Amino acid sequence: MKGFQIQQKGERRISAALRIMLVVVLLAVQIGFVVAISYFMQEYLALAYGVVQVGALFLAVHIYNEPGELSYKLIWFILLLLAPPVGMILWFLWGGAAQKRHLPRNTKRFPDEPESVRMRSEIAVDKLTRQLPDWSRTANYLCRRDFQLYQNTSVTYLPEGAILLRNLIDRAAKAERFIFLEYFILAEGKLWDELEKILCAKAREGVEVKIIFDDFGNIKRFSGETIDRLREVGVEVFIFNPVHEYVNRLHFNYRDHRKIACIDGDVAYTGGVNIADEYANIIERFGYWKDSGVCLEGEGAWGLTASFIRMCVNLGGVMHNEHDYYRPHTPVKSEGFCQPFTDGPQNNPDNPAEDVFLQMISGARRFLYITTPYFIPDESLMRALCIAGDGGVDVRLMLPGKPDHWYADCVAESYFGELIKHGVKVYRYTPGFLHGKSIMVDRVAAFVGSVNMDYRSFELDYECGVMVYGAPMIESLLEDMDMIVDHSRLVTKEEWAKRSVLRRVFEPLLRLFAIWM
Repeated sequence: MKGFQIQQKGERRISAALRIMLVVVLLAVQIGFVVAISYFMQEYLALAYGVVQVGALFLAVHIYNEPGELSYKLIWFILLLLAPPVGMILWFLWGGAAQKRHLPRNTKRFPDEPESVRMRSEIAVDKLTRQLPDWSRTANYLCRRDFQLYQNTSVTYLPEGAILLRNLIDRAAKAERFIFLEYFILAEGKLWDELEKILCAKAREGVEVKIIFDDFGNIKRFSGETIDRLREVGVEVFIFNPVHEYVNRLHFNYRDHRKIACIDGDVAYTGGVNIADEYANIIERFGYWKDSGVCLEGEGAWGLTASFIRMCVNLGGVMHNEHDYYRPHTPVKSEGFCQPFTDGPQNNPDNPAEDVFLQMISGARRFLYITTPYFIPDESLMRALCIAGDGGVDVRLMLPGKPDHWYADCVAESYFGELIKHGVKVYRYTPGFLHGKSIMVDRVAAFVGSVNMDYRSFELDYECGVMVYGAPMIESLLEDMDMIVDHSRLVTKEEWAKRSVLRRVFEPLLRLFAIWM
């Protein structure tokens, strides 16, 4: 048996290596084709130069007038200026609307909510407006984008990946109707072995089991043999945006970064935690892995279940029952309100995640605590944080002490000086890698989800999260954030000014390309 397992692992590595090699070869062929076209155009240089310059000018104007982040457009402007033929061809291959033709459509509006659900949401908004008037704007903003506000939902904050994953596995073992999983990473290992046995056993019992995972996030960590085993027992597996299918247009730049688990309609999980051993500190990567998430029990669980159904249907899945079958069946009474929501590039530029973050930052009066593994803000987000700091708000930004990507960390560090200048406290989590994504404002409102504070999360990836208003869970989040601060190092202006010359030289260049990190 041990020899067979070693053989399987070897086959998985070979399979992943072949897929990566295929992608690299195809990309090299495309780039070579572009260079060759540019070379042969030299024969007609005089005419071609004028045509290309005019074309590049019109394309630059078109890019400028398209909705989107200016820093993203700036890269294309530079490319069109330095190498107009290459820039134009690359834009038509990989830029603008060309990348969105194969994205899942209408992921926001299916299934349609019955009038009774909308009525309950309106009643909840009215109640929230009376109790917490400062947060009615955010709730209304999300409602206008078809993300309902829920009461009667118990929201439990789970401060560690190991706690969340143990809770999820134990709940899955008790499932009677369905288990839905949508994750950026599903990695084979100790945790997956335990969960796979449960999923296969439940599928044999007739429980509806569906899995969505991102191909890019699992290219080396989830084998075809595992998928075959799951499908043999009736588990439905959907692969989001297979890398090899869309290499011709770099569609694989768009990823499903969500973390959603829904069980029997009554319970749903989300947060920063993927299903992999490092998230539970079974194996060590970058020191201690600090993560977090939430469990929703009651009416609010439907918000995440509906999001899964929308994505599943857009990937070709079929729901075998009426939608009421997937709704919560067990009534729950609890304080406060919750509002699950999702976003994705098919809705650009009208994605809610960054707008919600900006509203939370601008709405802070006393304190604003943020945890994120990646901090690559655009101008509006950076300005909002600086204004909050100047306004006397206790702003604390908590980041990893041991980052996983040096280049992303270098970009994040380049912003520290400006933040500190405006009174923002920046903390480095010294035990290891802080991967939780959360925001807490004035002990009244909070966000927990999969959204990083960077361009990729706001514009390129499919994300999810939950807004929570006036619920006891917020105190649990505050306690965890206080613990993170206690185990972190405060970055001083003097320390930041002493960073290496090499780092200072590379920072401006890395910031220019930060939107692709």
